[in-house]
Amino acid sequence: MDTLTNKRFESYTYTCRQANIPYYYDTLCDRDIYAIGSQIDKNTEFITHQIKSTDTLDYLALKYYSNPTYWWAIAYFNDIEDSLIKLSDRYTTLRIPAIASIRFK
Repeated sequence: MDTLTNKRFESYTYTCRQANIPYYYDTLCDRDIYAIGSQIDKNTEFITHQIKSTDTLDYLALKYYSNPTYWWAIAYFNDIEDSLIKLSDRYTTLRIPAIASIRFK
């Protein structure tokens, strides 16, 4: 039985990186939850990207998804908690999930 219903996006009156992270209503726990972190199914298909010194999450989302607002999919699929870090300082490769195949647990 599905417990997650009513996919929505938060609205802000200002520019916010979080605006494009979906959230759902969890009928089992009677609360809203964001579709992030451990809820992304790690069995989603992905490709491996070699990190360059100029790469950012926004850029990778633009490159692979044609939409920089999907940066969160790459960040959470790779367990990156700080979306503003310099990727080349911590990573040599990142897994880029197939956006159409992302599933949430």
